[in-house]
Amino acid sequence: MKNGLNRRDVLGLCAATAAGCLLPRAARGAKPTVGESVDLQDLPAREASWYKKLEHLKVECGLCPQGCIVADAERGTCGVRENRAGTYYTLVHGLACSVHVDPVEKKPFFHVLPGEMALSYATAGCNVECKFCQNWEISQFRPEQVASWYLPPDALIRVAQQQGATMTAATYSEPTVFWEYVWDAAVAARKADIRPLVVSNGYIKPEPLREVLPLLEAYKVDLKAMTEDFYVKQVRGHLKPVLEALEIIKKAGTWLEIVVLLIPGLNDSEAEVIRLARWVKTNLGPEVPVHFTRFHPTYLLKNLPPTPVITLERAWRAAKAQGLHFVYLGNVPGHPGENTVCPGCDQIVIHRVGFNVIKNRLKDGACPDCGRKIPGIWS
Repeated sequence: MKNGLNRRDVLGLCAATAAGCLLPRAARGAKPTVGESVDLQDLPAREASWYKKLEHLKVECGLCPQGCIVADAERGTCGVRENRAGTYYTLVHGLACSVHVDPVEKKPFFHVLPGEMALSYATAGCNVECKFCQNWEISQFRPEQVASWYLPPDALIRVAQQQGATMTAATYSEPTVFWEYVWDAAVAARKADIRPLVVSNGYIKPEPLREVLPLLEAYKVDLKAMTEDFYVKQVRGHLKPVLEALEIIKKAGTWLEIVVLLIPGLNDSEAEVIRLARWVKTNLGPEVPVHFTRFHPTYLLKNLPPTPVITLERAWRAAKAQGLHFVYLGNVPGHPGENTVCPGCDQIVIHRVGFNVIKNRLKDGACPDCGRKIPGIWS
């Protein structure tokens, strides 16, 4: 199975249902064809959710903690939501700039349907500006600056079905800023018995988060650090809203996993790892998986070295010592820290190498050696 899909792939997969795709747009109406490269002016206008109208044609966005107040003909911080004469619009509903079929372990979700595939999708834009962003080529640009094609929710799900994916994953950039696309794609996925996932920075206000959670199977949050200083200087955001989002997700019963990218000299101290582990255990519980992943120099932090493996191992030991049951290491293929270990008897129940599941020993979600239930979504 191919992991990457380009525009030609999408066009081919959707050809049977994209009637009229060979006609000029003028002959088929203003709506673009599925899989077609589009300009923003060709995309059907879609009013945004979560905003209120203010005086003088201004609007106030209520989607994320940035709380943008946007004048007429301007956009919010994310660059993908625009005020047009006092009505706020999303510019990226159905406008995918990246579509891939990935193992769910790549998200990473280690406690969700191991070894199965997810159709991952993204639009341009993000509501923060991480100096270490791995996908900055799409997250830090406006939609008109990124090659995209028209892939509305129903077509997205058809592609997932035809590729044998059992899940969709809104990921790569920031799903919060394409909330309407995530919502409609999740509705379409549920109708097709496909499970929708979200991979996010967690920088979202409580109300839109609570509204979308019942549609979702699982939510992964990148917890950037445990200090406000890091969030302000390295992310252009704040820590508190992310911690609140984590608590909301856990309380809602949506499966939650956390990723922490350890960056040398910025958020990798043992004291900060201990503080993070204690917070997770106290506020979310010891069974929420936490992944410590290796940083590689990129974007605006190319001057820093990769995270030493010894630093990751120290974080693993510290988090385990604080009582977290499922601690993982990422971006170190073949390391034992990729395995799922039963907290009851210390036996490996899922053996992984990179994104590949070598052996899944779970029996009905339980350890075959001691019978302890391992939390997650296993079927």
